[in-house]
Amino acid sequence: MINQIDAALLRNMVLSAANNLSANKDAVDALNVFPVPDGDTGTNMGLTFMNAAKEVEANTYASVSDVASAVAKATLRGARGNSGVILSQIFRGISKVLKGLETAGVSELAAALKTGSDTAYSAVMKPTEGTILTVIRKCAQAAQEYEGEDVEAMMEAVIAKGNRTLAKTTQMLPQLQQAGVVDAGGQGLMFVLEGFTMALDGRDVVLNAMPGAKSAHADGAQPENAQQALKTEDIKFTYCTEFIVNKYDPSASADGLRTAIEGKGDCMLIIDEEEIVKVHIHTNNPGYVLEQAVKLGEMVNIKIDNMKHQHSSIINGEKAGEPSPAEEAAPAAPEKELAIISVAAGEGLAQTFRDLNIDGIIEGGQTMNPSTEDILAAANATNAKNVIILPNNKNIILSAEQVQYLTEDRKIFVVPTRSVPEGIAAAMAFSPELGPEELAKAMEEAAKAVKSGSVTFAVRDTSIDGMDIAKGNYLGLSGGKIAAVGEDLNEITAKLIAEMADGDSEVISVYQGSDATEEDAAALEERLCEAYPDADVLFYDGGQPVYYYLISVE
Repeated sequence: MINQIDAALLRNMVLSAANNLSANKDAVDALNVFPVPDGDTGTNMGLTFMNAAKEVEANTYASVSDVASAVAKATLRGARGNSGVILSQIFRGISKVLKGLETAGVSELAAALKTGSDTAYSAVMKPTEGTILTVIRKCAQAAQEYEGEDVEAMMEAVIAKGNRTLAKTTQMLPQLQQAGVVDAGGQGLMFVLEGFTMALDGRDVVLNAMPGAKSAHADGAQPENAQQALKTEDIKFTYCTEFIVNKYDPSASADGLRTAIEGKGDCMLIIDEEEIVKVHIHTNNPGYVLEQAVKLGEMVNIKIDNMKHQHSSIINGEKAGEPSPAEEAAPAAPEKELAIISVAAGEGLAQTFRDLNIDGIIEGGQTMNPSTEDILAAANATNAKNVIILPNNKNIILSAEQVQYLTEDRKIFVVPTRSVPEGIAAAMAFSPELGPEELAKAMEEAAKAVKSGSVTFAVRDTSIDGMDIAKGNYLGLSGGKIAAVGEDLNEITAKLIAEMADGDSEVISVYQGSDATEEDAAALEERLCEAYPDADVLFYDGGQPVYYYLISVE
């Protein structure tokens, strides 16, 4: 019987959990409900937690407090995608309870899981049941209901409750029920908790390198499981309101602010980090939100704009053990007032951003998800007092936003660009006479004026919104939804653009991917020029993987 967990045992539990999640990442990836090749919750969570495992493996610790703190900090820095950020928030809550403790028993661990669950829930305005949030909440409940003193027995009860809850997620969300699968994030969490339990027999655990995520190609090298599409919810609240509060009193809690504004919108994210509070909410009344926030402290980095909130997971092609793109960044430049960095995959796209005077490129995007630490390193390399970040993918935005909590030397402005075309439009809006905050707002406005689309392929058979999709079919995507499906690449691309363009469209830009042939691109360009004689049709060599074409219509 194990009554207390010490630092050495908790360290082994972290390593074991990382190994278990890494070994099962493909199974988690296969649970993503959208059939395109850029949904990898398992890869994102695995790389996020592997960052923590590498940290604890390289160090020795005197207390469970030290181990938990290291895990919380490392998961925040290594967070990839929304699933990784949520996982980091769970361990942030766990760290709070274990702070100052040399060892931890059943009561402390139960309280830690409860606080981890609460912290994760508090990160969003309207927690969606049937997700990782539901699973961690029920696991924490099982821990609190356990009445013995054996940590291993408590964890077995937690695992049993978690797996029962995970099985029920299939019936809790329509898209999961239609696909007949459980929630991917919840499954990833269970692999973490099961890994913890595996280490409780006292064995030394050696960290296994996480296999690198494979970039998907048209040969369909992806998990075979057939899934369904994740439908995007209609936006109910217009204004994306973001700001940082510098507290008047560092010991003050943000709970009052959270309670005051939680009924005024959705997609709320409030992260309370001692002296500062980061606030993000979609609302129809930003004035009220700001009025409540000013009671807590002085507000800075205020941004109020329209933004469509979407959630999906993306592939990360970075291999464990290899330097991250940010780690390979050039030495810091001379100090300057402002720098702009951008995420991009493909040399053609990277060069396009360089031509627009972007100061730093972080390789990644549609098929590779840079971590918060990657983005932080790129921001630091600019040596600028103010840094504007263009994530260019909806699932990198949250990771980019965490950068501001990890640097004290510069101000970070995240322009929430959801696609490469939006990022290019934002970069083109650069105006040297504007201050950083005003420039970020202008860039965001420019990004919102662009219609973005992409053409990729289906990685598995499925049926979505009445459309039967076969593995290998070409998919035209617009606004997060599948707009065209078929077996002819140019036909699907033309149909997609027809959905996006109208009589007022003046510019149609097409960025050719690495898997699109010159012959296909030439034929498509000729077809589009004939179909849209009053618009400028522009073709560029993007070089991006997986996506045959990225398209913008203005």
